[in-house]
Amino acid sequence: MERAMEQLNRLTRSLRRARTVELPDDNETAVYTLMPMVMADQHRSVSELLSNSKFDVNYAFGRVKRSLLHIAANCGSVECLVLLLKKGANPNYQDISGCTPLHLAARNGQKKCMSKLLEYSADVNICNNEGLTAIHWLAVNGRTELLHDLVQHVSNVDVEDAMGQTALHVACQNGHKTTVQCLLDSGADINRPNVSGATPLYFACSHGQRDTAQILLMRGAKYLPDKNGITPLDLCVQGGYGETCEVLIQYHPRLFQTIIQMTQNEDLRENMPLELLWHSLDEWLVLIATELMKNKRDSANITSILLKQKGPDHQDATPTPSFATAGTESTKELSTDTGDSKTYEVAGKQEACADCQDVISMTANRLSAVIQAFYMCCSCQMPQGMTSPRFIEFVCKHDDVLKCFVNRNPKIIFDHFHFLLECPELMSRFMHIIKAQPFKDRCEWFYEHLHSGQPDSDMVHRPVNENDILLVHRDSIFRSSCEVVSKANCAKLKQGIAVRFHGEEGMGQGVVREWFDILSSEIVNPDYALFTQSADGTTFQPNSNSSVNPDHLNYFRFAGQILGLALNHRQLVNIYFTRSFYKHILGIPVNYQDVASIDPEYAKNLQWILDNDISDLGLELTFSVETDVFGAMEEVPLKPGGASILVTQENKAEYVQLVTELRMTRAIQPQINAFLQGFHMFIPPSLIQLFDEYELELLLSGMPEIDVNDWLKNTEYTSGYERGDQVIQWFWDVVEELTQEERVLLLQFVTGSSRVPHGGFAHIMGGSGLQNFTIAAVPYTANLLPTSSTCINMLKLPEYPSKEILKDRLLVALHCGSYGYTMA
Repeated sequence: MERAMEQLNRLTRSLRRARTVELPDDNETAVYTLMPMVMADQHRSVSELLSNSKFDVNYAFGRVKRSLLHIAANCGSVECLVLLLKKGANPNYQDISGCTPLHLAARNGQKKCMSKLLEYSADVNICNNEGLTAIHWLAVNGRTELLHDLVQHVSNVDVEDAMGQTALHVACQNGHKTTVQCLLDSGADINRPNVSGATPLYFACSHGQRDTAQILLMRGAKYLPDKNGITPLDLCVQGGYGETCEVLIQYHPRLFQTIIQMTQNEDLRENMPLELLWHSLDEWLVLIATELMKNKRDSANITSILLKQKGPDHQDATPTPSFATAGTESTKELSTDTGDSKTYEVAGKQEACADCQDVISMTANRLSAVIQAFYMCCSCQMPQGMTSPRFIEFVCKHDDVLKCFVNRNPKIIFDHFHFLLECPELMSRFMHIIKAQPFKDRCEWFYEHLHSGQPDSDMVHRPVNENDILLVHRDSIFRSSCEVVSKANCAKLKQGIAVRFHGEEGMGQGVVREWFDILSSEIVNPDYALFTQSADGTTFQPNSNSSVNPDHLNYFRFAGQILGLALNHRQLVNIYFTRSFYKHILGIPVNYQDVASIDPEYAKNLQWILDNDISDLGLELTFSVETDVFGAMEEVPLKPGGASILVTQENKAEYVQLVTELRMTRAIQPQINAFLQGFHMFIPPSLIQLFDEYELELLLSGMPEIDVNDWLKNTEYTSGYERGDQVIQWFWDVVEELTQEERVLLLQFVTGSSRVPHGGFAHIMGGSGLQNFTIAAVPYTANLLPTSSTCINMLKLPEYPSKEILKDRLLVALHCGSYGYTMA
């Protein structure tokens, strides 16, 4: 009965205290019960558990063989530390690395724990396996107050570690001024060399510690080289520590002549510390590249092993899952179903591959940040606008690893690879990855760098002062705006815009929006002859005959400024241009399909030439065209000597491209150049190239609303499709599920324009006039993508076997954004 009551009381106490009330008899188990209590300094609980226990308070546990006293000293649990000392814990017990509780308390600055350990006769002179004593730890971390208390117990303040370094050496190296003074006041040898002959002054200069060097020199430190003849001045010059050099010359004027001679040495490398960092960066990337290559070979070996293991009895079995997708399950099956040692080799290689990927995950961001720093340092050594050949060589060398970083975490480009925006030769290597990122992320990166270096501005209409207000006349808004913008300071316009109409009091965001809206309409006003309406009736193209207006190039430059300003300040313009003109802004070459916007019939003819064999047709085309130049027909060569070069089946693609460039680019080159001159005043070419022509249209003019019901109502079907077919039903279900942005991409993909004309889909124009949106059937083959013919607004939709496959293939086609992709 008594025993039962005791057990009941013990149970009650345990439940009330939410812990055990008795320690296990086994020391190993008991120590892990006590350890969290010691770390939390729960001394009452520890005391109660120890009171009725035979636990050995000096029991060493874990990999480093520390006692609970080590844990208390390390965590600053002073009450538990005192309790353990009273219970007989050894204050001088050393763990596997030779550290005592006093070492740990000193390292972490646990003042109360240090005091109690000293009361219980902790030996301050004990060295760990590296020769470090408690005062070394205090000196490393600059804990001067604790050093004052400890140094009176030290028998030898110049005790050396394994490298012959005293506490004074490390305090000087780390720049702890008061710690250095404390050690010197306690009798530390100011000129004591370590094993390589380096004195405390040498250590201070090696890390550019001006203040500690000055203290040493004031106290009479000698200017001594190490055993290799390297002096403190050598270290200062190599490290670029100018202030420390000044201190040395102040106390040793004779060194001035030496430093003059050193600066004339062409082999002098002042940036030695940074060079060591760049070398380390290079080694890391080489190491990762080696591991990636090794894992690539291992993956091939794994496949080979699996194929060999699969005997004839398994031929009808379920295929082994791909290692790219199977993961743990396939490995588990291998390890249980076979006894072959190669199975464990496969699992081991998989684990090694995973380890490599973990290393990349852990280091990619840090290494990428160092790469950006490397670029900045390289750029400082080059004329403005030039990319360092050294940095280009570096990126080319590590191309595979950098792309691996980006493929695993594309955000690295936006977070760290800012150098791409300033290096066109490097941007091209990563452009396909950048453009694969979400439009939203690229927009954020675009505006982040567009506005970098500018003062924050919360309202675009707030001017710096009254003189910065753009005062324009409403009755001559185009000409007056052109005049005031041309005279305005571009830097101030980038920061903010303030507009006031002459004779009106209104100002603010609404006025700015109205100004952009009116100007966007005026830019395409036929009276100025700058732009002509394209064949689709909704978009505009630069007018090749704009020279009828004597000021046309100035006006084109102004139009570029307005669109650049609008994009800079996120103001939408009420105007849409042809796809080819957006390409000109982006620096993307035009193609024959773009001709349809100005001459649909001619675009059809170019398409026919490409689609048919012209060998025996007798066309007698040459690489020249006849052009009307002010009423007179002139023959214009498409290339040097083009009039005598026949167009053949072999060179017809070149002919089509050259004639396209003549119609779409050369004919309006002066207008394009003038427009871009104004546009680039506010939008750098390196930034705008983050987008394609469809996305640029969305940035400038916004996303139009698309009525899916109107779209469906005005769609035709051909080549075997009918409205009631299952594939067609799936298609419209998918369109309903698309985001507004994706619907715009679909419209652009099929018609070449993101905008529905006034009156809806019934008024969409094709190459020969009104042409409804059309869906044509195409036989299905695996991975086939939808394609389109923009001249006739036709979507060529394969007969997909399921809605899921249809949606997947359609989205791939839309995000590829090219008519050239048919398989993926």
